[in-house]
Amino acid sequence: MNQFTSLNKSFLNGQWVDGDSGKTFDITNPFDDTVLATVNMASKEQVIQSFEEAQKAQKEWGKSPEIRRSVIEKAITYFEQNKDEIIELLIVESGSSFIKANVEYGSTVGVLQEALTTIDKVHEVRTEQSVIPNKVNEIHRIPLGVVSSIAPFNFPLYLSMRTIAPALALGNTVVHKADLQVSLSSGSLIAKAFEEGGIPAGVFQSVLTKTSIIGDLMVEHPVVRLVSFTGSTEVGRHIGTLAGGLFKRVALELGGNAPFVVLSDAHLDQAVKAAVFGKFLHQGQICMITNRIIIHEDLYEQFAKKFVERVKSLKYGDPRNHEVIIGPIINKKQLEFSLQNISKAKAQGTEVLLDGELIGNVLTPTIFGNVKNDSELAQTELFGPIVPLIKASSDDEAIEFANHTIYGLSSAIFAGDLDRAREYALNIEFGMTHLNDQTVNDEPRAPFGGMRDSGVGRFGNPWIVDEFTVTKWISVQTKPREYPF
Repeated sequence: MNQFTSLNKSFLNGQWVDGDSGKTFDITNPFDDTVLATVNMASKEQVIQSFEEAQKAQKEWGKSPEIRRSVIEKAITYFEQNKDEIIELLIVESGSSFIKANVEYGSTVGVLQEALTTIDKVHEVRTEQSVIPNKVNEIHRIPLGVVSSIAPFNFPLYLSMRTIAPALALGNTVVHKADLQVSLSSGSLIAKAFEEGGIPAGVFQSVLTKTSIIGDLMVEHPVVRLVSFTGSTEVGRHIGTLAGGLFKRVALELGGNAPFVVLSDAHLDQAVKAAVFGKFLHQGQICMITNRIIIHEDLYEQFAKKFVERVKSLKYGDPRNHEVIIGPIINKKQLEFSLQNISKAKAQGTEVLLDGELIGNVLTPTIFGNVKNDSELAQTELFGPIVPLIKASSDDEAIEFANHTIYGLSSAIFAGDLDRAREYALNIEFGMTHLNDQTVNDEPRAPFGGMRDSGVGRFGNPWIVDEFTVTKWISVQTKPREYPF
């Protein structure tokens, strides 16, 4: 039994507490549906109290850089000492492959380490010359206050910590709502690490509950200064609308329809390798996963043949087997969504290059060929092991196809001439474009974020510092000023 399965409680004001809503939720292994833990969900009153305690704790936390550094350093040590069990938890709770769980673990430790470099950014002061004689302009950076964090199911640990670590390092307190399906790895594990790090009561609160119980409290509570959300565009639009009306900041990473573009001069074999990784990591359940593969017609037949053969070799099944790449879909609703997308495409006569199978909760890859870029299949965020291959008559048309979507998160271009590819990259309407690589990239010192319906805000240092702090101007008149009246 994994040590973390016993952490089935909310962490409120420094204490592990059962929710008193009267409702429970079973956390299950998505591969075989076995129950890992049962959560008593927190009530609205408990979450209200958590925000109030977070506000009380913020002032002292915000002015204590030594304590912030100590807590984060000790949390890193805790993660390092418990690596194997953390990876095991990600596998059994979220259906992660061993490779994906290791990627997520490494990214989590990396964002904590990077957060240490931002601690001194808050309360820093710089001076600027004034146009008024004998005046000094001071530019101060101060914490926002209380940050509301709402996590997704797919990278539950990392995508939670990507908000929590810099927010805490910069002197904010955090109320965090895990996705209940994966609440051990996206909530309780994080709370345990900070508890072991000696975090003061109220600074980090992990609430295990559902929106059906607390409503829009994570956005609407009056102490919230910023709402960080990773998830669907539909929910993100609702959060953005609410927060905008309340003049609250948002950091939203939303849906995606990432194009993987293979230009006429691309290195074919390397493009195939990258496309397979960028499509099938975590069964395709990633916002920046490759969603469409757009190939110049001169390379299309060769690419399709090599791609299908490589995908056929991917191992599928129980991700507790470290050789497995394709594991389970997270829940029955998501599984049904994938099956419907496959059925609709087949009903419309779309060419099938590789037909997938449903084996328990595991859906093996399905590859469609000669897909129209404006088809429902190509324009849907598939979020599963389903691939549309799209043929373009020219490199220009391939880029035009790539831009034809409401989303704008991640993208990739494979090309031989990198100068020409860079020009294409500057004109592709996505927040991130990776040349001669796949679409799933995130680094602590890169500006991660999207355009259009894929969200607003940027993660990564130093951009995250601006997101999670307030810039304040203080002017100092050093000698008496002459006034015109």
